[in-house]
Amino acid sequence: MTLSSHVKRWLTGLTALPFLIFWLGWGSPLMFALLIALVCLLSLREYFQMAFSRNATDIYPPLAILGYTSGLSIIWAAYSNSAAFILVIIAINFLLCGFFLLPRYKTDPSIVDAVAMQIQGMVYIPVLIAGLIRIRNTEGGIPWIFFLLAIVFAGDIGAYYAGSYLGCHKLCPSVSPKKTIEGSIGGLCANLLIGGTIKAMFLPSLPWATCVVMFLLVGAAGQIGDLYESALKRSVQIKDSGTLLPGHGGILDRIDALLFASPVALIFKEYILY
Repeated sequence: MTLSSHVKRWLTGLTALPFLIFWLGWGSPLMFALLIALVCLLSLREYFQMAFSRNATDIYPPLAILGYTSGLSIIWAAYSNSAAFILVIIAINFLLCGFFLLPRYKTDPSIVDAVAMQIQGMVYIPVLIAGLIRIRNTEGGIPWIFFLLAIVFAGDIGAYYAGSYLGCHKLCPSVSPKKTIEGSIGGLCANLLIGGTIKAMFLPSLPWATCVVMFLLVGAAGQIGDLYESALKRSVQIKDSGTLLPGHGGILDRIDALLFASPVALIFKEYILY
C-alpha cells in the first residue's frame, strides 16, 4: 500500500467514525435497521457486479432486482425479529430463481451459475448482516455492537501492521498473496487485546475464559470472511469490490470480516454468555 493510499485509508475511517458513533449510539432501532439496509443494498450491488460479470447482460437485471427485493425483505424480517419469515423469503427467492432459470437454460446454460451466485449472495450478505440487527435489538445491544466493531476493526488493523512489518510466511497465497501467518496471529492478538480491555472496563461480570474463546473465534471468523471475499474477487480478477470508500475499496471490502464475525458474536451473546 502506497503512502497516499495509506493516508486515504485512515482519513476515510476517521471521517466516517463520528457518523458511525452517532448512528449506532443515539439512533433508534429503526434508524440502525435503515443503515444496515443501505449497507446491504450497496454490498449486494458490488457483489452482483462480481457475480454476473462473466454472464450475458440480459440475465443481470432480473436476478439482481429479485436479490435487492429479497435482501431488503430479509432485513425487514430481522428487524421484526421473525426468523421464520427469513426462511420463507429465502425459499421464495429460490423458487423464483428456478422459474427464471428453466425457460432460459436451453439457450444459455450459464444461467445455472448465475442463479447459484444469486442465491449464495442472499445468504452471504443479507442473512449474515441481519445478525447485527438482532444484536442491536437485544438487551444491551448497543454496547455489544460497539464491542463487536472494536474487536473486528482491531483485528483488521493488527493483521495489516503485523503482516507489513513481520510477515514472512504466506497464509493462503492462492487466495490472497499478501496475507501472512504472522499477520493473522497479529490480528488475533489485537482481537484479544481490545476485546479484553473492553471486557475488563465495561463488562466485568462476563467470564474471562469464555470471552477469550469468543475473541479468538470472532477474530478467526473475520479473517475467514476477508479471505472469502478475496476469493470472490480473484475469481473475477478484480482488486476491490468497488471505489466508494477511498483507501478501502468498496463497501463489501470494508464489511467482509464483519459479515462472518457477527453470527459468532450473536451466538455467544444470546446462547453462551447469558
